[in-house]
Amino acid sequence: MATTPGLAVDGQPAAESTGPLGWYRDLNTKGRKTFWACASGWGLDSMDQNIYSFFLPSLMVLWGMTGAQAGSIVTMALVSSSIGGWLGGILADRIGRVRALQVTVLWFAFFSLMCAFTSNYHELLIVRGLFGLGFGAEWGIGMALIGEMASARHRGTVVGCVHSAWAIGWGLGGLVYWAFLALLPESIAWRAAFAAAALPAVAVLWARRFVEDSPLFLEQQRNRSNEKKPSVFEIFSPRLLRTTILGALLAAGIQGGGYAVATWLPAFLKTVRHLSVLGTGTYLTIFISSTWVGYVGGAYLSDILGRRRTFILFSVFQATVIVIYTYLPITDAMMLILGIPLGIGFAGAYSGFGAQLNELFPTRLRGNGIGFTFNTGRAIGASVPMLIGAYSATLGLGQSISLFAVIAYGLAIVAALCLPETRGKTLD
Repeated sequence: MATTPGLAVDGQPAAESTGPLGWYRDLNTKGRKTFWACASGWGLDSMDQNIYSFFLPSLMVLWGMTGAQAGSIVTMALVSSSIGGWLGGILADRIGRVRALQVTVLWFAFFSLMCAFTSNYHELLIVRGLFGLGFGAEWGIGMALIGEMASARHRGTVVGCVHSAWAIGWGLGGLVYWAFLALLPESIAWRAAFAAAALPAVAVLWARRFVEDSPLFLEQQRNRSNEKKPSVFEIFSPRLLRTTILGALLAAGIQGGGYAVATWLPAFLKTVRHLSVLGTGTYLTIFISSTWVGYVGGAYLSDILGRRRTFILFSVFQATVIVIYTYLPITDAMMLILGIPLGIGFAGAYSGFGAQLNELFPTRLRGNGIGFTFNTGRAIGASVPMLIGAYSATLGLGQSISLFAVIAYGLAIVAALCLPETRGKTLD
């Protein structure tokens, strides 16, 4: 049997560390390299994905897009990412997590660059769909890789802290947005931003040259070298079907609620609250900075309270804050303050995903299971931005955001109640 990956330091077994950074000290040298490689890739994913949201109001004006059309571009990328995510997970179970990650980074960086050369709604719709194939694969593969490196005791914290890189990438996307908009005409700035977002992929690919697959995965590969490879549909076998469905519904609820805010918040601040670019930037800076706190806080809580309680806690909290933020007649000052709990609740609901899904599936199916559940949930949740855009014409943008966010988080609560608690589980 292989030693638990997180309990070794440079290959030598060691006692688990304690304290706020005990999770990081528990990772061996390979584990730490893996942590930073996965975090950097996920941060790059975030920057590429969110640049469209930042420039969404500009593109609506430049191309005369309706709210439904603008939302459908987000939905297209997210739906295609569900396909890419599952395919990426299957690939990771066959050729290894690291090699599969390198392919996905090249793919989504290339199509992020191609977005800069589109000239109308239909072209961008197609290119963002192709971008989504690589974007979807990145998360699931990375979560499987780092989840297998972490100890059972600290897996929630390790994986959740990798997820916190999303906030950093989001913030970098915001900096790119404001910088290019200040330096270039609006009609050119969005193209330059998409092109710039593809450049960091070179650094990520270089860093991943020094990352290896987990000992757990490599041992599993050796043990099954003479066995028939598992069917890609084994996650739908009677033994795993309930787990697969509930995992996908949990992912749909959390991500649907998250997309409601992440996609439409810039447009809400600009078109409903009538804030300037500078004013919108202040509000978004508060919100995005708070998401990092939420990611890290949720990561620690998933190991302290358990996966289920953390999902339920943040889902209830976030749904309540969204209603207050978008529906009630509050002042701009109150909205600025509420951006802090809004960001914390948004991110905290995500943090436990990686650990929970790692612990629901066996090693030989882990990439497949994580890829399918998370990205099927993403595809279902992807309908939320489009629905908000469609209903905003009659209900109003703020009310539409509130309605669909509450429905999404309600689904997440039901799914979390039906799933088993997996905190502290040793991966097989």
